[in-house]
Amino acid sequence: QVQLLESGGGSVQSGGSLRLSCAASGSSYRYWRYCMGWFRQAVGKKREGVAASDSDGSTRYADYVKGRFTISRDNAKNTLYLQMNSLKPEDTAVYYCSIDIARYGCTYYWTEAEQYNFWGQGTQVTVSS
Repeated sequence: QVQLLESGGGSVQSGGSLRLSCAASGSSYRYWRYCMGWFRQAVGKKREGVAASDSDGSTRYADYVKGRFTISRDNAKNTLYLQMNSLKPEDTAVYYCSIDIARYGCTYYWTEAEQYNFWGQGTQVTVSS
């Protein structure tokens, strides 16, 4: 079993920044081998992929966050981060951390929630105009 614990959410004004963290624990997995992603879900909307960190250090982003969000990971700490800058009201959502331990690395379908096996409890991000 893998436990993922997110932190860092909160309320900011439009144009502000937040940094989310996700600490992985609970097993002997070498987390750096696996694809880890950030998703978000706004009220009444489907959960959508925001960014992913691949086992080779490469990163992937949804078009609507490119240039504003940065995903990174500290393998020594088993921690995934999401730096969010230039936040907009439409970024308001619950943000979830996830990991795909069924295979090594991210796939073409990294934005699909079904690719991931374990999820954190989510952290609320609210951006006011």
